[in-house]
Amino acid sequence: MIDLNMTFFAQILNFLILVAILRALCYKPVVRMIKAREDKIAESLEKADADVAAAEELKAKYQAQLAEARQQAQAITDKAEKVASQLKEDKLQETKREVEQMKESARAEIQRDQERAQDQIRAQVVALSIQAAGKIVSDKMTADADAEEVGKFIDTLDKDKIGDLSC
Repeated sequence: MIDLNMTFFAQILNFLILVAILRALCYKPVVRMIKAREDKIAESLEKADADVAAAEELKAKYQAQLAEARQQAQAITDKAEKVASQLKEDKLQETKREVEQMKESARAEIQRDQERAQDQIRAQVVALSIQAAGKIVSDKMTADADAEEVGKFIDTLDKDKIGDLSC
């Protein structure tokens, strides 16, 4: 059987005192240290979560700014294309106007050249008619009177126009 003597109780008492001393000196500081470590880890995790949330918010903000910048760039590009198209159209219209003006001036110059040529032909016809009339007619009139009569005759021919040709 078990023999209970005083040493057994002394050992139990020593053990309890040792547990009380260890609890006071070691266990409570270790528990405090573990609790502090847990708090520090929890704080670090909360800070990391807050940093992740801030980073996500910053990322969303930058993505919104990037999307806005892309829209602005597209708007600028569209505007530049519109302006270029308008400039092209304006240049085309200006060129058409210049071509039309050149055509009109060429027509006017051709008309003036035709009139000059008709005047020269008329003058030559008058001169030739006077020479021919001078040979045919024996009695002579003055040169001015002859030119006037032949000019009147040619003017009447111009009014009547024979065929498609003018006199």
